[in-house]
Amino acid sequence: MFPIKNSVPSRYPALVTWLLIAVNCASFLYEKSLSEVELDSLISSFALVPARYFGASGLTPTDYLPFLTMMFLHEGWLHLILNMWTLWLFGPTVEDRLGHGRYLAFYLACGVIAGIAHLVSSPESTVPALGASGAIAGVMGCYVLMFPWARLVILVPILFLPLFFEMPAVIFIGLWFLMQLLQGAVELFGLSVGGGVAWWAHVGGFLAGLAFGALFTRSKAGYRPHYADEGILGFNPQGYR
Repeated sequence: MFPIKNSVPSRYPALVTWLLIAVNCASFLYEKSLSEVELDSLISSFALVPARYFGASGLTPTDYLPFLTMMFLHEGWLHLILNMWTLWLFGPTVEDRLGHGRYLAFYLACGVIAGIAHLVSSPESTVPALGASGAIAGVMGCYVLMFPWARLVILVPILFLPLFFEMPAVIFIGLWFLMQLLQGAVELFGLSVGGGVAWWAHVGGFLAGLAFGALFTRSKAGYRPHYADEGILGFNPQGYR
């Protein structure tokens, strides 16, 4: 299943979402321009390596910079494209309801909490963790908190034929979260060697989005609700029929 459309209308341009996508893409293109040695050095310096923070002494404030910089690094084209597509799908709606400044603070906070969740779940790991997925999981958590019954347009390719259907956000995102939780539990209890995915970062980011989304949402006085005829694609302003 691949979500291709969000049915909730937005009133303001998604300036911060565009900026985040641009920075991630520019960062990835910079990664691709480096030699293998230079790239290894970059990843070692700016990705999150949990083992560095346990039993270490003499840590300086700059040693905690990877909790932020890890969000802007990606390991490959597919990793980047899937993350940026998901951010573009849900980010504009969340940014519209939070406002540009609050949205940026919320996004970065979810990313940091996702990094902490990964740190706690894999304290001895020497594998660098990188990617925007923890922060984006927070955006998804906030979206489903605000619009649980909004319909997402889903694409399912069957052989060479595309099948399109609608699914409530709470079901699609709920299934996604359940998969992260199950995969994380399997890895946590040593039943799997893992596939390099920071499952608990996704879980931590998502729960942060659920917990703090309402705190960051702008008041009704600062955002006029949509009128009944301001929906898109035949959906009402809450994203369902």
